[in-house]
Amino acid sequence: METQIVRLDATQLAELIRTKEVSPVEVMQAHLDRIAAVNPKINAIVAVADDALNAAKLAERAVLSGAKLGPLHGVPFTAKDSIDTAGVLTQLGSPIFAGRIPSTDAPTVARMKQAGGILLAKTNLPEFSYWIESDNLLSGRTLNPWNPERTPGGSSGGESAAIAAGMSPMGLATDVAISIRGPAALTGVIGLKATHGRIPMTGIWPRVPRRFWHVGPMARSVRDIALAYSLLAGPDGADGFSTSPLRLDAGLGAKPERPVRVGWLVEPGFGLIDREVAATVQAAAEALKGAGVIVEPVRIPVLEQINALELLWKLQAMETKPAFRKATAGHEDKIYKHVQAVFDTPDTSIEDFVEAEQQIEAMRDGFAHFFQRYDALLCPVTPVPAHAHDAAEFVIDGQSVSSLHVMDATAPLSVTGLPGLSMRFGTSSDGLPIGVQLVSTWFAESTVLHLASVLESVSPVRDLHPL
Repeated sequence: METQIVRLDATQLAELIRTKEVSPVEVMQAHLDRIAAVNPKINAIVAVADDALNAAKLAERAVLSGAKLGPLHGVPFTAKDSIDTAGVLTQLGSPIFAGRIPSTDAPTVARMKQAGGILLAKTNLPEFSYWIESDNLLSGRTLNPWNPERTPGGSSGGESAAIAAGMSPMGLATDVAISIRGPAALTGVIGLKATHGRIPMTGIWPRVPRRFWHVGPMARSVRDIALAYSLLAGPDGADGFSTSPLRLDAGLGAKPERPVRVGWLVEPGFGLIDREVAATVQAAAEALKGAGVIVEPVRIPVLEQINALELLWKLQAMETKPAFRKATAGHEDKIYKHVQAVFDTPDTSIEDFVEAEQQIEAMRDGFAHFFQRYDALLCPVTPVPAHAHDAAEFVIDGQSVSSLHVMDATAPLSVTGLPGLSMRFGTSSDGLPIGVQLVSTWFAESTVLHLASVLESVSPVRDLHPL
């Protein structure tokens, strides 16, 4: 029964709990047992909530008493260890913050709880969430459940690995350049980076540069992502970027009023792309076309003219350094190599800083022009499937590229604030997940959720599980 429970998505678990076919205690214990059995192999979970089982017992009493139940009543969820959780360790992947226990929940955590969800555990990340892999001096390295010699990505690699391995049905993650969508692709789960500001970043560290930071859900089904998004979105009165209405249509089940038009793109615009990744994007395009969607190959000139990752790094280096130096002052011996790399990055001149901001505006204009004709963009998430740990470079089509190239298809959405969803649609020749990315115009999350549900219904990789 445990194996069956941990394979179910959150929506089905909630329904089974509501109809008394399983109890919240059974569900929680199954996931706790799964963590005990699997986490030593991949190191995705860094702290288990002490009161998780007691919370499940209270949830069970509510079911038996006939109380009104929330949409996630009794369902466990996890959260990246940069997101504040009241009474539960939140250590930011750093020995400097070892033992830190917040007194309040971040609004995202609080909203999951208000819907009946039960915090199960916290998940691994790179120090301060700043790298493309998930390792640190405090809790070590997370391994990809599909192949422990490969990375689950970063910075939300612990979250994606935990969900992929059945230790959690859904969770909360953050994204500044790749950190939700990349790990989701590398581990075969689904991750949504909504429009910037849709979901408040309050109670999440680091805070800078907050105009690029996002928080969002990860799960194993599109309907779970849609449900979580509908619960998480909306202003909290503290994050000045979060201003959109709270009640939002998740988009599933709603028939579009007209045919949806999608442009698909692999190259040029995102640099070199592995042939298996390119083939997977094309297969997704054909699948959408077969489902009645208007699909055309496209080029987006601004992607060929401007490198979003370079802009992001120039801006982050200047804005992040002061915050990191303040946080690490007096503890320089406890800084891991990824944060040290931030400190070692040359300062950006004010002229280059201003130019970078202006180029981001030009990139937003370029996307706005694209979305005048198309409802969505279909493209790669990462240029390669999950790569080896600590890889400095990749070889694609016989050419070597920096491992930072892994962010070239995700960074444009971060600097422009566009919504993007990552989901698996293929498998590499060595058995690793391959993801595709769906992008819509600002505040049109319902479009990517609708298209994702279409792809999910015809996916060639449904019901595949690691471990």
